[in-house]
Amino acid sequence: MRPPEIFDRAARRLRRDRIADAYPAHDFLRAVMIEGLLDRLASVKREFHDVLDLGSFASGFALPGARIAQLDAGRRFAATAGGVQGDEDRLPFRDESFDLIVSAGVLDTVNDLPGALALARRALRPDGLFLAAFTGAGSLPTLRAVLRDAEGDRPAPRIHPQIDVRAAGDLLMRAGFALPVADIETIDVRYASFGRLLDDLRGMGAGNILAERRAMRRDVLARAAEGFVARADADGRTTERFAILYLTAWAPSPDQPQPARRGSGTASLAAAIGKKV
Repeated sequence: MRPPEIFDRAARRLRRDRIADAYPAHDFLRAVMIEGLLDRLASVKREFHDVLDLGSFASGFALPGARIAQLDAGRRFAATAGGVQGDEDRLPFRDESFDLIVSAGVLDTVNDLPGALALARRALRPDGLFLAAFTGAGSLPTLRAVLRDAEGDRPAPRIHPQIDVRAAGDLLMRAGFALPVADIETIDVRYASFGRLLDDLRGMGAGNILAERRAMRRDVLARAAEGFVARADADGRTTERFAILYLTAWAPSPDQPQPARRGSGTASLAAAIGKKV
């Protein structure tokens, strides 16, 4: 059975094409994500030669000495990066094509995320590394609050579903990855106006692309803007939070450390803590 289409695929592609020219003015969040991915990669003491940048935008991820293939859902981003256009849950690559897959800023808007992770695992060679970052649970609390207040008892779907750390780790395991790790970091950004926040969200490709979305009425938008201003600090700026979820996992390999078989321990817990039984 095919999973439900949460996001409008056509709108996702079209909006990525529309923001391609102005994207460099709004790419700060993806820049933070790439820096985080590179920090995690620096702790891995091995070389990678065949890399896939999954959701590449106009590129931005670089690894000296490696061949990097790019895939993006947007035609213009894919062309600028010299890559291919495609959806992350419909990969056009053969199994075991890469020894490293990185993804920054896109997996939170993929319709079939479990399928996308499974395809990424299949595209990795044994003992290949998967690194990803995207906005997760805890993001945009101020926007969520002002929209809820502005729309009253029957709010329309405006903010995308958000994945928490526990669910992310479970998804990696379900996809067949080994040694999965999920962690989260938060970034607070202070905005002078509600419009500037919305402009950033649109410019980074994070606008509403839910399949069941509805247009926002002008009166709702005005009340939301007022609520945003009401939450400003003494400097006239309102804080919004982005929670970046990082995923690290490996394609299974016989050479990897394996957990001990359950029941194979030889030491007593009571002896270890010095407790009488």
